Amino acid sequence: MSTLDAVKISESVYWVGAIDWNVRNFHGYRTGRGTTYNAFLILSDKITLIDTVKKGFFGEMRARISSVIDPEKIDYIVSNHAEPDHSGTIVEAIESFKPEKVYASKMGVKALNQHYSIPMDLIAVADNEVLDLGNMKLTCIETRMLHWPDSMFTYLNEEKVLFTQDAFGMHLASSERFGDELPWNTLEMWAKSYYANIITLYSPHVRRLLEKVEKSGLDFRIVAPDHGPVWRNSGNFTKLLGLYKKWSDRKMDKKVVVIYDTMWKATETMSRYLEDGLRKGGMQVVSFSMTHSDRSEVADELLEASGVVVGSSTLNNNMLPSIADILVYMKGLKFETPYSAVFGSYGWSGESIKQVKEKLVEMGTEVVGEVKCQYTPDGDVLTKCYETGREMAEKINKTN
Repeated sequence: MSTLDAVKISESVYWVGAIDWNVRNFHGYRTGRGTTYNAFLILSDKITLIDTVKKGFFGEMRARISSVIDPEKIDYIVSNHAEPDHSGTIVEAIESFKPEKVYASKMGVKALNQHYSIPMDLIAVADNEVLDLGNMKLTCIETRMLHWPDSMFTYLNEEKVLFTQDAFGMHLASSERFGDELPWNTLEMWAKSYYANIITLYSPHVRRLLEKVEKSGLDFRIVAPDHGPVWRNSGNFTKLLGLYKKWSDRKMDKKVVVIYDTMWKATETMSRYLEDGLRKGGMQVVSFSMTHSDRSEVADELLEASGVVVGSSTLNNNMLPSIADILVYMKGLKFETPYSAVFGSYGWSGESIKQVKEKLVEMGTEVVGEVKCQYTPDGDVLTKCYETGREMAEKINKTN
């Protein structure tokens, strides 16, 4: 008898995924509250499994399926996304459940065959193709590059359930399976972190997806992503859609993120005067010392920021490694922050300020100002820091 139960999310659909309470890093993104790997079982004439789970969690998924049906009664498996946290047990599932057919998008078939030695031929489905489950129909909707080339949604027409793979998800381990069972501020925080650290660079694709779903006329009652809670409350999901629209449209707040690292506190002292100038100019300011902060925390705040200020001491003719790390991370996520400034203290040569500026220019941001000093900042340097903060605030106030 199974001791791990499936959770019913609609008349014929069950959550049969796994909870990962312990994961704390998702390819460089800090997952402070773990995650879930959601898989869904459709009890139709042709019993269908939507996605699988990460390698190591197959036993948990199988146990949850077994609480509802004999797993060997599964007829179809549909892979909405080939990333290993959702396909890592697909070979085990095929060998154990012996399904008649396994479906994926055209690019999904290619990706799955490149990842694994699949023991059967996979069937590629086209955009808007309908899979006949006997008493129900499942519509496949291609969502390429949201956020992999293989990505697709599937829609269970009769029960109005939209399976959205990584879209509208979050990394949040929880015993609650539904968004309306959790406080909105918790949902908003982890949805924002997920978007900032994973989805930001795909924002143009998000905009197109939102338009595509709106034009399709799909009437969905439940939204079931591959991570985090299932959305069955229209009010909460409507709020989430509003956030996705804001984030994908790159609508920024009057907010500036200050990022720095320091050797002997000189650069840190400069940061405080920059921060004060920004605050006096009407900006919300969030400051991070990269000695004490994680890159994903910075990304969370950059998502809605109109400006970023980056400071670094010079070490061995270079910026500090922690600053190089966050700049590479920012560039990869394509934040498109409109305004920036650079600052730092140095002992001998001061290359860090030039290097940071070059990276910011590569990101397409307008560098409003730069401040540097040798060794300890004096009154003139600190005044310039304050004025640079005020100048950035004025720029942002004129455009927001």
